[in-house]
Amino acid sequence: MEDGRPRLRELPSVDEVLARPAMRALAGRVGRTVVKVAARQAIAAARERILAGAAAAGELVPDAEVLARAQRETAPRLLRVLNATGVVLHTNLGRAPLHEEAIARVVEVASGYSNLEIDLGTGRRGHRSAAVEPLLCELFGAEAAHAVNNCAGATLLALAALGSGGAAVVSRGELVEIGGGFRVPEILSQSGCRLVEVGTTNRTRVADYAKALDMLPAGTRALILRVHRSNFALVGFTEEPEIGELSALSRERGIPLLHDLGSGALQLPPGLPEEMTAARSLREGADLVLISGDKLLGGPQAGILLGRRDLVERCKVHPLSRALRADRMLIAALEGTLQMYRQGRGEELPAQAAIAATPQALRQRATRLALLVGEGGVPCSVVESEGRVGGGSVPLSRLPGSGVAVEAGEALLEELRRGEPPVIAILREERTVLDVRCLRDTDLSLAASAVIQAWQRTAHHPAGRVEDGQNGAKLGGSPALPGDVRDVDPLTEV
Repeated sequence: MEDGRPRLRELPSVDEVLARPAMRALAGRVGRTVVKVAARQAIAAARERILAGAAAAGELVPDAEVLARAQRETAPRLLRVLNATGVVLHTNLGRAPLHEEAIARVVEVASGYSNLEIDLGTGRRGHRSAAVEPLLCELFGAEAAHAVNNCAGATLLALAALGSGGAAVVSRGELVEIGGGFRVPEILSQSGCRLVEVGTTNRTRVADYAKALDMLPAGTRALILRVHRSNFALVGFTEEPEIGELSALSRERGIPLLHDLGSGALQLPPGLPEEMTAARSLREGADLVLISGDKLLGGPQAGILLGRRDLVERCKVHPLSRALRADRMLIAALEGTLQMYRQGRGEELPAQAAIAATPQALRQRATRLALLVGEGGVPCSVVESEGRVGGGSVPLSRLPGSGVAVEAGEALLEELRRGEPPVIAILREERTVLDVRCLRDTDLSLAASAVIQAWQRTAHHPAGRVEDGQNGAKLGGSPALPGDVRDVDPLTEV
């Protein structure tokens, strides 16, 4: 290894790079600031190469390298990815995809001005939730409704507006932490509510709530908070009161009952176990229910408050409501989603359709993907795969389906993430598996192309056709019927 440090004096300055004709032309397209950042990065990389003793031939900072770095600098950071994990409401991947009609509403509203905060009838200032409140009330059976930017915000707003300075009585079994470090005790603290724990981790009775309320000093402001456990479940020796029982107690004491429900389902896809819905919670006596728009509702990220008009109005006028307010694109997407339910078309929403997909349909989809991947010479096979609803909804449910397993591990998984479009797959038994539940039929060719390109970048050299793991049916050349592909090492986890 040669000492290349004398070549450090040959490195050009940033201004010298920017003065090149190609760089001036590039600055005209992407801006001088971007080119300057790219030039600095390229110079720094050249310096590292020299200090590492790498042999350097030709120009130390070539135009092509600056151009490549500038392209990376101007490329979007937020990208559409293909979800091949089998988790439908994947929080890290944006949860529920929007239906094309909801997207069209966003485009229409975002492309110009809108009546976001003006009453077109009176010409006076209106309220942001006005476009969706009637739909929410009709569909969920609520007196009033309000939409903010997410469910954690809705919970914080409700607690601050209705319980600040007072006590919130919560079961110990519901003091949960969900994704992103969201902890119920910390939200209570931020809202100004004092946490009063009742019961035990696994068993809490109405009498525990009543006893805690009895022990509060006279005149203390109080509320009862019920929290959905979201991404886990208590099983075995457990007990908890029904919403109706808590409602009776809250009415007896003249305090509100809040239900932080989360998932927000209007209808549960076939095959899922029965789960509490916001409409049912309201019918059984909850005064205010808090749900997400982007979980089982299948719409955009939103926090929705449903319930008694007086309580919703107090939340609307609280100062936090402005800090958490929804923007026009959220409102447009939510309205578009709700209209589909109103028209009896909720099953068409992408999340609902993905959850309800049958094992047979998914196996056929996986077979088509395997055929496309096999045409690129990548060894793969169709396998059983088990999906999840995700998003903290029905955590114990398992969704039987299918996927395509490629005989490669971490390296291929990483290359798939770096592709265009990025593909997020799963690793099982040292194989990369693409669960097809969340891949639309129109995504299959894109996914196959991404797999083939990623395979080639990982320096694998497949020796022959893709074959079935049991019967040797060739899938790399001629079309095959779904039955031609048999299960290999069925996967039981996602």
